[in-house]
Amino acid sequence: MEPTTRAGQPPLPQPDPQRDQQRGRREVAEARNAAEEEACFSHPAVPPDTVLAYGQLAEQIADFYLPPESARGGGSAPLVLFFHGGAWRAPYDRAHASPLASFLSGRGFAVASVEYRRGNGRTRAGRWPDTFDDLSAAADLLPALVREQEWSDCVDSGRVILCGHSAGGHAALWTAARHRLPRGSRWRRDAADPALAGVLALAPIADFATARTMRVCNDAVDQLLGEGPDIRARSPQLDPAALVPTGIPTTILHGATDIEVPPRVARTYVAAAGTVGQRVRLSLLPEAGHYPLIDPDTLAAHAVADELTLLAAGGGTSG
Repeated sequence: MEPTTRAGQPPLPQPDPQRDQQRGRREVAEARNAAEEEACFSHPAVPPDTVLAYGQLAEQIADFYLPPESARGGGSAPLVLFFHGGAWRAPYDRAHASPLASFLSGRGFAVASVEYRRGNGRTRAGRWPDTFDDLSAAADLLPALVREQEWSDCVDSGRVILCGHSAGGHAALWTAARHRLPRGSRWRRDAADPALAGVLALAPIADFATARTMRVCNDAVDQLLGEGPDIRARSPQLDPAALVPTGIPTTILHGATDIEVPPRVARTYVAAAGTVGQRVRLSLLPEAGHYPLIDPDTLAAHAVADELTLLAAGGGTSG
């Protein structure tokens, strides 16, 4: 029989300094994450300069934020295809990334903030295969659509950078790696896109094995893979860590204190790339969590712009 205290109550737990210290650190990390999220989402959505459709469905559109002439030095601006995050879930659309997109346009980039089909309902992550149909179509069609616009002279659609945050970071890495997909895949390219100047992934869900083990974003990866008899065959097609080397200059920016997508997910992707000869630059930003990377009021957002500038100038690492 379990010993009891007065009034028949079970004994109070004994002091455990190590446990209490870990709990305290977790509570501090969660409070900090909540504060960073609140600050990030406090920015009002910024309306785009124009919107282009890359398909017939409501979600198949991209908001364009065009740089002023003063920001592009009179020349044409690199085209950044930006994929927003939100764990592939429906409540999170491109609007929350619009302050960053506007900020980056002020730094001299033409930013296409891509919408794509996400999960059905509020909690389901992703929509198989629709999410990936949209990501691949956006990458293939938007640069050509830009060339048809009257403002095309201010955008260098032959110098494209794929960028994204969290689930959008996965999208950027995956989209760049489509030439590594198995033959017969509906999304495969025969070769890497020659217009790609590089990839900048921000706190990406980059390695499915690690993300699944850590249950990142409430098991979002398992939901993304969908259901059905061929589910085991899907992961190798969708996991960026299974699609290296890409031969494309790739940089990852990750907040060192991120508890939403812990840095370990990026580290294991970088390690996987390294084993097959691709060097991926990983920059851990101290005192930054998950959300400062897309908050234009932070030093982390300036780091994003700096890394884009480096990739656009051909200064990335391709292995």
